[in-house]
Amino acid sequence: MQKGKRYLAAKEKIGTDKEYPVQDAVDLVKETAAAKFDETVEVAMRLNVDPRHADQMIRGAVSLPHGTGKEIKVLVLTRGEAQKDAQEAGADYVGADEYIEQIQKGWVDFDVIIATPDIMKDVGKLGRVLGPRGLMPNPKSGTVTFDVGPAVREVKAGRIEYRVDRNGNLHGPVGKVSFSNQQLLENTSTFIDTILRAKPSSAKGQFVKSITISSVMGPGVPVDRQAATIDM
Repeated sequence: MQKGKRYLAAKEKIGTDKEYPVQDAVDLVKETAAAKFDETVEVAMRLNVDPRHADQMIRGAVSLPHGTGKEIKVLVLTRGEAQKDAQEAGADYVGADEYIEQIQKGWVDFDVIIATPDIMKDVGKLGRVLGPRGLMPNPKSGTVTFDVGPAVREVKAGRIEYRVDRNGNLHGPVGKVSFSNQQLLENTSTFIDTILRAKPSSAKGQFVKSITISSVMGPGVPVDRQAATIDM
């Protein structure tokens, strides 16, 4: 696909075959973002893992210090007293069977589902709708819990989920172009550090193959892996 003039002009500002410290990479992302809307900034990491082996599946959640800049719609599936806790915490939708029925019909107007363990047998029926969209609640990401109030507040405050794909790639949003350089630096550093700490003991060789930061419409800025890699 042919790139536009703005993209090509931004690309010229990024050194060929050069990797940047995180601070400099963030600065370049801000400088090269040229879209007329407030672009999301993302971090992409290529990891030396084989997700086909359960002990090398990298999956979890991280709370970004400054959030993502996006209003997150949260659906809580639960029954009884937990519904009140979810509502008080700010969940957008709270219920059980009525929402399960809507999802079965294709409704997915939400970003995150939090469910209590006692309802998961019913949520399991939604795998064909939720699975391909990455919306299925999971204990590893903190979205299957009886403590729905704290879980809702964490998601609303900027907790994001991450999961490596079958090719060892992993990415996540770390803010908006309108964030200050310092806010993007802190969010990006928190995200990268979380992934580095998730390195499985069975992973051999260099854990991180590459790290790139970009706005959604801008060119990728390579990050210096040595400055962002823990001891092997």
